Amino acid sequence: MTIHREPFEDLFVLEIANNHWGKIDRGLRIIEEFGQVVRFNNVRAALKLQFRDPDTFIHKDHKHRTDVRYISKTEATYLAREEFAMLCDAVKKAGCIPMATPFDEASVDLCRELDLPLVKLASSDLNDWVLIEKIATLGVPVIASTGGSTLKDMDDLVTFFDHRRISLALNHCVSLYPSDDSELEINQVDFLRDRYPDLTIGFSTHECTDWTSSMMIAYAKGARTFERHVDIDDGEHDVSPYCSLPGQVDEWFKAFWKAKEMCGAPGTSKRIPPKREVEYLDALVRGVYAKRDLAAGDVITDDDVYLAVPLLQGQMSCRELIAGTKVVHKISADAPMLVAEVAGPYLESPALRRMIERRGLPRE
Repeated sequence: MTIHREPFEDLFVLEIANNHWGKIDRGLRIIEEFGQVVRFNNVRAALKLQFRDPDTFIHKDHKHRTDVRYISKTEATYLAREEFAMLCDAVKKAGCIPMATPFDEASVDLCRELDLPLVKLASSDLNDWVLIEKIATLGVPVIASTGGSTLKDMDDLVTFFDHRRISLALNHCVSLYPSDDSELEINQVDFLRDRYPDLTIGFSTHECTDWTSSMMIAYAKGARTFERHVDIDDGEHDVSPYCSLPGQVDEWFKAFWKAKEMCGAPGTSKRIPPKREVEYLDALVRGVYAKRDLAAGDVITDDDVYLAVPLLQGQMSCRELIAGTKVVHKISADAPMLVAEVAGPYLESPALRRMIERRGLPRE
């Protein structure tokens, strides 16, 4: 696999969907309010719209049906190309990345016209190969949600984008709106990371009770791109329970930074302990003390020394004790064996000697 992670790493996707309700002013307000939260929390975020072309997306014989919510909402929230362009410009001015989910081929063309740098493939379209082929012509990175998919669907999608050398991220997603905590299945992040080790794996979440726990768990498991539906409460439209308000997204971002802090460096190599930790552990190490008076030229055996705390500055420790080391200066019984009093690599390596002389408790 040759796909790169850079477009997706630590990327937040704030899904506006159709929460503009076909009103450009409401869309601009959503962008403004969430743009402020993004800047305040110093995260990298995309604000995502959904594109549907009613002329092609809805069959002509089923237009204006009020008994099918998907159709009625698509028509009620329609925005013209120029209005979507205004929203995308506002996203850029807010310091975020404009992004969209196209649900039909005409909407893919709109993504091209607006020069969107990222697109989303919805869970419902994971095996819509007509749409997927069209999206691939954009040549831009794609995030795909995996809600309700089969293993073959995911494997085929990964292979398709890999062959075209188009960057792809997969989001674990439970397509229940809203999702209960018991339905989140966050262990799927483990599964996806194991099966597709070269892809960025994300978490698209719709739970409605907690804005911190799932973030921290998903991040700890290795999810590195995150998505939530967002909305504002203007007193006019009901806020869906799976949508997050600005204050809730603020909690979500703060949970991300806390998870990042607690997880530390990537789990692909041994961490480097901080100086404070090393100094703490050095204070618990036993030092080498002479059992009897030792003269210059004596060769140390196990019977000549014992180990005890505290370890003093410049004193040999249990880590450096080697039988057969020669004494170069006399050492009195029960006195600490100092690095300057024995032969060996400690005298030959200035860096090693300095390290030994600096650690431990001061000598009186």
